[in-house]
Amino acid sequence: MIKYLAAMGILTITISMTGCAQDNEQNQVEEEQVEQTEREQDAGTETQENSSGVIAASDFFESFTGKIDHIHGIGYVGNQNAPFYATHDGIKVYENGEWFKTKKENNDYMGFSPTAEGFYTSGHPGPGSDLPNPFGIKKSTDSGQTLQDIVLEGETDFHTMGAGYNNNTLFVLNPVKNSLMEANRFYHSEDGGKTWNEAKASGIEGEIINIAVHPDDSNVVAASGGEGVFLSENGGESFERVSNNVQGTAVYFSKDSLWYGGYSGDAMLIKRSLENGEEEEINLPEMNQDAVQYFAQNPQKEDELTFVSIKGKVYQTVNGASDWEIIVEDGKSK
Repeated sequence: MIKYLAAMGILTITISMTGCAQDNEQNQVEEEQVEQTEREQDAGTETQENSSGVIAASDFFESFTGKIDHIHGIGYVGNQNAPFYATHDGIKVYENGEWFKTKKENNDYMGFSPTAEGFYTSGHPGPGSDLPNPFGIKKSTDSGQTLQDIVLEGETDFHTMGAGYNNNTLFVLNPVKNSLMEANRFYHSEDGGKTWNEAKASGIEGEIINIAVHPDDSNVVAASGGEGVFLSENGGESFERVSNNVQGTAVYFSKDSLWYGGYSGDAMLIKRSLENGEEEEINLPEMNQDAVQYFAQNPQKEDELTFVSIKGKVYQTVNGASDWEIIVEDGKSK
């Protein structure tokens, strides 16, 4: 079975042509050689462009090889074509087959929620940071170089939070009483965290570990936990269980679908139509007593998917899950 450890905020498993004259022939050979040279030059230019992406060109990031663990959220930040991974010691980015890390603001990010503008996050300050501990909810529109205060600075660390990719709607599970919220209750904001309303969340059962908000419709929210996967269409006032006899391990919205991870002896990733509820099981790599914990799809390249497993492995596919590449194994970048 899967046991949820609330104090650690993580999940563990106890229990995958011919020419007609010599001159013409010579001219043809020379033309072909020129064309070949041009093709090689073009290929070289393309390779150079591909290997020097937005992150690689940023002064805020540097190349990285080493340990990547304690990931608390993933996604494609600010419509960039590279997945971000929020860890306990800053943000890591996988771009064009290379890993990068932030040079500063290497904070312990929790509740990491990417948007088209940047990301929302909570957590604790890292070494050299002047942020209060905990730092409440912050927003960044420059890949984490600066963190704008939203609410509850110095009061609360939100482990369970979701944000609408295009609408900046926020949905949180508040862990402890603070100046705005009661403990262990759900709250909803449709203005980027300026104002909050409690969501009744009737129909939810058990402990919730992940929350997702639809990219455009602020009324559509999903949650996953030990008792399954739950879907709301009224801003979290009420939820309906949509999973069958599985523990919910991940939730994510694309425009037309709810993607959710589950576990019932084996890992599964399901894509559920928001229009008619039809479900498609997505091919996963071989996983031994493991499951999908965080999942994201590139908004600009729908066949590019990535997920983090409960055991901390990170996988990516660029062909719609026909094949998966493992890019972090045993806590080490590859």
